[in-house]
This record gives sequence, structure tokens and C-alpha cells, in this order.
Amino acid sequence: MKVTLFATCLVDMFQGDVGKATVELLERLGCEIDFPENQICCGQPAYNSGYVKETIPVMKQMMTAFENAEYIVAPSGSCAFFFKEYPHIFKDDPVWFPKAKALADKTYELTQFIVEVLKVTDVGARLEGKATYHTSCHMTRLLGVKEPPMTLLKNVKGLELVELPFKEQCCGFGGTFSVKMAHISEQMVDEKVEHVEETEAEYLIGADAACLMNIGGRIQRQGKPIKVMHIAEVLNCR
Repeated sequence: MKVTLFATCLVDMFQGDVGKATVELLERLGCEIDFPENQICCGQPAYNSGYVKETIPVMKQMMTAFENAEYIVAPSGSCAFFFKEYPHIFKDDPVWFPKAKALADKTYELTQFIVEVLKVTDVGARLEGKATYHTSCHMTRLLGVKEPPMTLLKNVKGLELVELPFKEQCCGFGGTFSVKMAHISEQMVDEKVEHVEETEAEYLIGADAACLMNIGGRIQRQGKPIKVMHIAEVLNCR
């Protein structure tokens, strides 16, 4: 099975190890990985900030970059979701709507792809310790991916999984929200870190690089002894 990796901006620029773990994991599961070098940002930050007209060329570039993909897999529920929004954005464009629909139909978040397409629930991962999982807003509420990450994590050998209190609450990142509303965002992430501490977990696991960057940054600044890991890195542990 040929898989085209949609790396996302944050993974590409700040969390290269997540991209590497994603590739290694999918290859171990029998996938052939393709990476279009002409991929850029999906356009979500600018679009959500109201720059709709300016985002159109960006989205067209992404549709062109992934036009020949069989399956598109992203280690981010938020970015995968925005690809699903393309058909709504281009609904009145007879040329680009079919391309937007094709892109959306073949796009999957990483754990969703593993469980629902590859039909794998145990990737043979091992990680000793106690962990809790942060459910990101876009991935759970908008993309609708809830069970796949939990299914895979429950089968990681040696991992004790503890439910995060108030897991449905936003971590405060929200893209440009964390920049425009920094003081509110700070209070939200502080509350999230407090709930993580309540679990006494050694690891905080998530499936969206943006959320992990936000929560992990706060954990680091507060000097908390909690290791932050993307689920791709956990599933790639042997």
C-alpha cells in the first residue's frame, strides 16, 4: 500500500522526530511512503484568521501536491481535518471542487489510518511507564477520531494508561488564538497541566503536534518531570 505523508508545518519545522517515527511506523506496517516536496502549509491558520482570499492559492498548491496520492496520512488530526474542509470552501468552483473532494476522501489522521484502513489494533509497541492522553479539539470534535488512538495505546505493552481529568477541555492553543489571546491561553494551558499532574503520569501523549508543543512548553517552563510524546513516537517504541 502506497501512503503519501502530509508532514504538516509544525512537524516539518519543529518536531522532525515525529515525522521520522510516522514513516518508520508505517513502513513497519507494510506501507510504501511517498513525500511530495512541493507540499506547504494546508492554510488553516490564515483561513481561520479570516484571510480567506489569501489562503486560496495555498490550498490549490496542496491539492496539486497530493493529486496523485492513493492515501494521504497526517500525524495531526487538526491538519487532516482542514483537508476535509476543502470541498466546502471550493463548493462553487467547478474546476477545483472535484480536486478538493478527491483530496478530502483520501486523507486520514495517522491512528485512524492504522485502525480503520490497515485494520491493525496492535502495532507491537512497548513503553514502560504510566501515561495519560490529551484529546485534541479538532481531532475529536471535528474530525471525529476518538477510538483509534485509545485502541492502539491500550495495546502498547508495559504502558499503564490513566484517563486525563476534563480531557475534553481545550489546552489553549487553538492556532492563532494562543497569540491573539495569550493571557487566556496561558490560563487554559496551566489548567491542563494541573490535570496532567493529577494523574501522576510519567508521559503525556497526544496526536496533534500543536497541542503537544503548547502543553509541553508550559510543562518545561514549570520544570515538571513529565515527558511529552506524540503518539507516533509511542507506537514506534520497541
